[in-house]
Formats: sequence, structure tokens, C-alpha cells
Amino acid sequence: MASRALTPFQLTATLFVALLATCHAGSIAVYWGQNDGEASLAETCASGNYKFVILAFLPKFGKGQTPELNLASHCDPSSGGCRSQSKDIKACQRRGVKVLLSIGGGDGSYGLSSPGDARQVAMYLWNNYLGGASSSGPLGDVVLDGIDFDIELGSAKFWNNLARDLKDLGKNGGNTVLLSAAPQCPFPDEWDGGAISTGLFDFVWVQFYNNEECQFSAGRKAFMDAWKKWESVPAGKIFLGLPASKDAAGTGFIPASELTSRVLPLIKGSPKYGGVMLWSKFYDDRTGYSSAIKSDV
Repeated sequence: MASRALTPFQLTATLFVALLATCHAGSIAVYWGQNDGEASLAETCASGNYKFVILAFLPKFGKGQTPELNLASHCDPSSGGCRSQSKDIKACQRRGVKVLLSIGGGDGSYGLSSPGDARQVAMYLWNNYLGGASSSGPLGDVVLDGIDFDIELGSAKFWNNLARDLKDLGKNGGNTVLLSAAPQCPFPDEWDGGAISTGLFDFVWVQFYNNEECQFSAGRKAFMDAWKKWESVPAGKIFLGLPASKDAAGTGFIPASELTSRVLPLIKGSPKYGGVMLWSKFYDDRTGYSSAIKSDV
């Protein structure tokens, strides 16, 4: 039987479907909590721009220390003031936004001294933030969706133990505990690498900033070499981590128009592509970066 030529409309439709098949819709993750004057959690989630909000940070824990939450001027955890955030966190979750607590950060007093220490920290996080024994933790009576590993200093040991313990506690307690990590783009990451290699991480938002050898400004080849290495890790989705303004990082800012026209087309074809992570809500409020890129992510 003779084949019929496709009409221009059919051809366009066929190409469009093929394009959709090779591109993966992504989402935006944003860090919140470390700056005065940024939108509230409720406002952040009501914007509709973000699928993940990461609370920054729990910068003190492990090695026998009493853990301490730090959300800058948003609230004072020492007086129980951060429990007032529970209402906003629940509002975010009702909208389908996943809310995670980031442990570590670029400045803090944290680390793990042994597998037993990792177990103690996991139990603390489970009981106070993830639905365990405490009816009211530092953030009130909320059950966060998971824990983000932003380990940037100290020893690289025992983070894999902490990841396994958190996943096991969730499994045994009937709550799925999401795990994410924020490694630097040089591969493998000095601190998070061992934990990520467990295969337990749902999301890895790689910091392609403040790392001049692998961020996009280093050139397409250097950037793609790094991206492909991160694609190879046994994790769920990989996100492109970026500053939301020039002021948000020393290097690595990519103007929104350049990101959508030159960078995202290079990586959206990856089955592991998850979207874009932004540091941070404070800077995004000032530039409107997430709104500018949302339809292309």
C-alpha cells in the first residue's frame, strides 16, 4: 500500500511529540531561612513557583552537641519562637510543596564521630522534625518531608550511616523520608560523595556556582563534563544549582535569558534531569529569577 505524505500540521505535531519525549519537565527548589526581609514560608509556597522549599539550616549537631536550628531573624528557636512556622509549613504541604530541613551549611559546628553518633543524630531528626516521638519539635507539630545534606566542612565520615539510618527510621515508622544533597560541582564531592553513593538520595541539587572550574562560565565542555559525571550517581533526580542573583554568590550567576536559551537545552534531555535549585529565596525576591525561568524549567 502506498504511503501518504504527512501534512504540514501532522509533521509539526509529530515533531512536537518527539521533542516532548526527549525533554523532561523540571521543577524549582529554593533555600529559605537565612536572610532578613525574604518572603514568609506561606508566601513562598503560595507563589506557585517552587516544588521544594529547603529550610536553612540546622548548623549545629553531632559529636555530643545539643542540636541548634538557625533561621536567622525569622524566629528564635531558643525561646520556642520557631514553632510558629508550623502553620506556614502545613500550608506549603497542602499545596503539594515538599518542605525539607537542611543540615550543615557553609558555616557551623557539625560533624559525626562514629556510626553511633550518626544514629543519635538520625533519632533526633526523626523525633523532632520527621514525625517521631516528640509532639512538638523546634518547628512545632509538623512532619517535614525530608532532610537535605549540605555538608561543606569537617570530616567526610559517617554521612552514609546517617542517610541509611534516616531512611530506615522512615521505613519502620511508616513515613517516607526524602533525602537530598547539595554537593559542589567538582566531582566527586569532598563531603557528600560517600553518602550519595549509597543510592538512597532522591534529589541531588549540585552547586554549579562558586566553583569556577565546572560552572557554565568555564565553557560548555567543562560544564557538560561535570553534569555528565553527576548524572552517573545512583540518585533519583539531578538539579542544576544556581544563585538567584549576582549578589547571591561570588561566581556562577547565569542571566535568566541565557539559562533558558543556552544552558537548559543542554541538560533537559537527561532522564535524571530534575530542574533548577536556587540560592536563595531572599535573592529570588529581588530579581524575580524563578518567575523568569519557570515556564522553561
